[in-house]
Amino acid sequence: MKHFFNRRENIVTEALDGLLQTSRPGMLARLDSYPDIKVILRADWDKSRVAVISGGGAGHEPSHAGFVGKGMLTAAVSGEIFASPSVDAVLTAIRAVTGPEGCLLVVKNYTGDRLNFGLAAERARAKGFKVEMVIVADDIALPDLAQPRGIAGTLFIHKIAGFLAERGDALEDIAAKAAAAAREIVSLGVSLSTCSIPGQAHESRLGAEEGELGLGIHGEPGAERFPVQASGKIVGVMAERLAAVLPGTGDYALLINNLGAVPPLEMSLIAHDVLASSLADRVKFVVGPSPMMTALNMNGFSLSLIRLDAEREAALVSSVEPHAWVPPVVRHGANIVPAPAPVIGEALAPASPDPFTETIVTAICQHLVALEAELNRLDARTGDGDTGSTVAAGARGILSQIKSLPLADTAGTLAAIGGSLATSMGGSSGVLLSIFFTAAAKAMAGTGNLPGALSAGLDRMTFYGGAGPGDRTMVDALDPALRALATGGIAAAARAARAGATATSAMTKANAGRSSYVGERDLDGVADPGAIAVAETFEIVATVLSGEQARGEASFVAD
Repeated sequence: MKHFFNRRENIVTEALDGLLQTSRPGMLARLDSYPDIKVILRADWDKSRVAVISGGGAGHEPSHAGFVGKGMLTAAVSGEIFASPSVDAVLTAIRAVTGPEGCLLVVKNYTGDRLNFGLAAERARAKGFKVEMVIVADDIALPDLAQPRGIAGTLFIHKIAGFLAERGDALEDIAAKAAAAAREIVSLGVSLSTCSIPGQAHESRLGAEEGELGLGIHGEPGAERFPVQASGKIVGVMAERLAAVLPGTGDYALLINNLGAVPPLEMSLIAHDVLASSLADRVKFVVGPSPMMTALNMNGFSLSLIRLDAEREAALVSSVEPHAWVPPVVRHGANIVPAPAPVIGEALAPASPDPFTETIVTAICQHLVALEAELNRLDARTGDGDTGSTVAAGARGILSQIKSLPLADTAGTLAAIGGSLATSMGGSSGVLLSIFFTAAAKAMAGTGNLPGALSAGLDRMTFYGGAGPGDRTMVDALDPALRALATGGIAAAARAARAGATATSAMTKANAGRSSYVGERDLDGVADPGAIAVAETFEIVATVLSGEQARGEASFVAD
């Protein structure tokens, strides 16, 4: 597994300095005790209120330093990657930010953190500091474990304790309310991979098609493995486990946490699945989805819930300075508004049957659908491997509307195909072909000449698309085909299209499309899939027309 770093020994200190350098000026500071003692604290702190301190090993960013700021943590103490900070580091943080009102330590339930923060608290008390400690143990993955782990639910305590401290509450009250809240948090994580530590060899214990439920935020093994399956099913299992142990009735806040490597697209899908699960009716507020307590590059997520009361609601929705905290939103459905109706002049011609036109259009579309795998194979060598799927999607869209097309009206049919491709085909190819057919329809309505209308469509397509003959695109087949169609008919057009498509295999530089990003070596000897699709289209039309002609001649002889 590859990582960005300079020296393994400096990863944490350089990352913390990067946080300081990219935060608002005057917001954060660090103690001048690098590298052994790594403490990030509020630059504006005056010790007039209760301080809230948390921390732990690095590798969980933005936790913990990312939540230092007004309304949340006063200071964060960092160890090395997945290693608890030392007793001296925690004690230094306590001494740096604790005034007469005292401080609260928020600690995740790991042995190293409990011991190091606990001993630091005892030593601080011996020196006259007022110190209380709250331990968060929210992980429900291992129900028989006497000491559950503390994971992303800890962020709720950061927020609640920070709110109460900012409000000016006394240390004893803050500690009691934070401890009560911690007892009413449940969390569960899942991942499709283990994480890798920069500078260390990585060997995943999971198979290629395995995931793991309940693994820890340091990559430690979870409760069980499962075969990779649909997101909704995974979320459903998590929802059942969480719902079974929710501490009490009433409303809950839900935190959807990215463990580090799940793409935003998938996190939004996961959020949708969670809010459609059996948990949804219990959720009043949603926090995320966002990376808030990660496990380096773990490809997983966790769900945390806390039971709400009026004070916890006020704490969670209060504004804070750290950007890493995602403000909660009230659970709601997707807002859907009516799509605008077509303006006058956009309405398509009414459906009208024409068996001959229907035969040709159907044959073209069915043939392009059949070519999906082959066109994808070609595109995988020179582009992103989806030309066949894109073309097939457009063809299927037209087939689904075949009975509603104005087939007896050539201009109307061209316009309808252009409209269909704009919505069903997708990608730049769909837009370009929509332009082609839309412009051809307009020209056909004015002249009644199909070859000329198609040439007019090509002119508009190349104007907007920017590609011309020789640029290694579909134009290399379409341009010669339309020239031949105007003078020699469909058979000549099919031959010209095939020759143009074949010629693209010798073009080692593309000037448009995804292939323009590909080197000469990868292009040499591979035909452009868009040009091949054009050639296949003209050939299938020629085949259908020759068959129709043969049937007509046979009918004439029989008569």
